[in-house]
Amino acid sequence: MKLGLFVGAASIAASSFAVTANAEEISISCGALGIELTLCKDGVKKWEEMTGNTVKVVSTPNSSSERLALYQQILAAGAGDIDVLQVDVVWPGILGTHFIDLKPYTQGAQDDHFQAIVENNTVDGELKAMPWFTDAGVLFYRKDLLEKYDRAVPTTWEEMAETARIVQKGEREAGDDDLWGYVFQARAYEGLTCNALEWIDSYGGEIVDAKGDVVVDSPEVIDAVTEAASWMKDMVPPGVLNYTEEESRGVFQSGNAVFMRNWPYAWALAQSDDSPIKGKVGVVALPKGGAEGKHTGVLGGWNLAVSKYSAHPEIAADLVMFLTSPEEQKRRAIEGSYNPTITDLYQDEEVLAAVPFFGDLYDTFENAVARPSGVTGEKYNRVSAAFWGKVHAALEGNEDPETAMSDLADELGAVKRRGW
Repeated sequence: MKLGLFVGAASIAASSFAVTANAEEISISCGALGIELTLCKDGVKKWEEMTGNTVKVVSTPNSSSERLALYQQILAAGAGDIDVLQVDVVWPGILGTHFIDLKPYTQGAQDDHFQAIVENNTVDGELKAMPWFTDAGVLFYRKDLLEKYDRAVPTTWEEMAETARIVQKGEREAGDDDLWGYVFQARAYEGLTCNALEWIDSYGGEIVDAKGDVVVDSPEVIDAVTEAASWMKDMVPPGVLNYTEEESRGVFQSGNAVFMRNWPYAWALAQSDDSPIKGKVGVVALPKGGAEGKHTGVLGGWNLAVSKYSAHPEIAADLVMFLTSPEEQKRRAIEGSYNPTITDLYQDEEVLAAVPFFGDLYDTFENAVARPSGVTGEKYNRVSAAFWGKVHAALEGNEDPETAMSDLADELGAVKRRGW
């Protein structure tokens, strides 16, 4: 059944979603980073009340790599266990053959979203997923500690490392043995690919260029990985090699780090009433790779797709359109600092009051660097796993960066020769 849908960001009302004649039960997968699962359940509940349908919320692994493996297993079996799937921005090209085309259900609503994401989600002319929220990596910092040590907000990675070490040393001498300079996502998983791609892009490097050539052994890439490896010696927690987003946030939000790389969702939690660092946090674009480098953030974010094995694809598509509507995206931005994919919401006064840096970093979000999933297609997951594996080895100190990237170039070259 096709219901009336939102067609513009000015329509922030849900009255178009009417009660269905024959209620059905469908299912949706939701992540659980921060308050993501709670926000998903709240949106689902509202749609249930409006339509009379019921929804089973399926909790999936937070690790995007583990979640992708789960989806591949379910979809390869042609199972309709999950009707609506929350999918990473790099997955439409990998999983798209298992999703329905959403264009018949949108009434043009996709035109209000960031077009780069819509194009990313379009495979062979079919809209395989609707944008739900977008992301780009950003730098969180302790305003109070930088002020205490008379340090400016860093603009390069080298400045960030210098300030992190100065503040860490000063606080340790003052008795705070738990303070670290920097936390980030260094576990061997997709999150490390995001972090490392931000480093190398900021220095002017790439993993694979637009023509599909492997360029991961360039001097720019080696410089970036070498800089990151230097942090491991004295300014990051010993356990950082197993950190994902939540472990990083836990250390930073407890007051035990000067800087943190994470996604914008961490803002709302850092500013919550029970946060020890409420009111002490600033957010800026990630540092440049040296004076000649650039600020960058990897394009992240999640989308909603409907399995072609769903027994109720029209009802599932209606849920997708509600959850990705302006009303829901605005609510999620205010309550959880999840970046809207609807451009008009970045001028919304209530959104900007809740998350001020959405306005300041609009260009970072709009121009985030994409992972090379488009050019590598179905081989992207293999490319990413090889990349994060070699970067992890360099961070551990098991391989020097130059050797690690040279070996990686040979490995990816072999993958390319078999076609991507």
